Amino acid sequence: MKRSIVVLVCLLLTFQIGGLIADVIDPDLVLYFDFEEFTATHVIEKSGNGYDGRINRKVTQSNDGKFGKAAHFELTSFLDLDGPNIDPEHIPTDGMSVIAWINVEAISHMAIFNARAGDGTWLVHPEARAEGNYRWLNRGHNPGKTLFNILAGKNVAKEWVHYAGTFNVDDGMAYLYINGKKVGEAKAAFPDKIAGDWDSGARVGYNIDDNRPFNGLMDDLNVWKRGLTEEEVLNIMNEGVSSLLDVEARGKLATTWGKLKSAKQ
Repeated sequence: MKRSIVVLVCLLLTFQIGGLIADVIDPDLVLYFDFEEFTATHVIEKSGNGYDGRINRKVTQSNDGKFGKAAHFELTSFLDLDGPNIDPEHIPTDGMSVIAWINVEAISHMAIFNARAGDGTWLVHPEARAEGNYRWLNRGHNPGKTLFNILAGKNVAKEWVHYAGTFNVDDGMAYLYINGKKVGEAKAAFPDKIAGDWDSGARVGYNIDDNRPFNGLMDDLNVWKRGLTEEEVLNIMNEGVSSLLDVEARGKLATTWGKLKSAKQ
């Protein structure tokens, strides 16, 4: 059965008199862009936290998504997530996972998601790289204090690739998965939490300092404030974010949301 039927689509919405109210679908899910809903100025974010991405330059909706629709990023285009106004409770510090389907136009430095703390710390670098690999990195509270830096996998252009980077502070282990396969792992260089704010900004598709622009298609971007397990990564890759929801949440999704993602053959 098509993946769209399983996904159902990961949007926990409830109807009330006077409007449509979005509920948080998982307390650890910070951001979720399925790229199914655009306005003139924003891409609608589906975690229930309300962090819609403001379109800068030319981010357009494409019918050529991995599943359903996707976002196409032209060079130097991005989504601004208004980092300073992210709720502190939603900032990943005890762990982090960044997951997305990407289809890049060329082998180059391309940022999937980027956030920078107020003290200048670059928190996270999930990237496709010009050297022909992928990157997964987190940093601690002090500028320059790199927890881990994984460079692994084979970067390919003009085809869909599933990227997943995970990290848990408790065991200090970070993992990079490409197309569901673990291609790299690292132990944190020292015990520390991930830097605790996004006060210098957060973006999808372009670094805060206007470097490493993403060029190509992106689908089903989800950012978590914990390190997902390998099984969870595989479930998301194969079945979508809804695969991590409990039975009650799945049932609520089925009865309250009528707009399903349609998978491409």
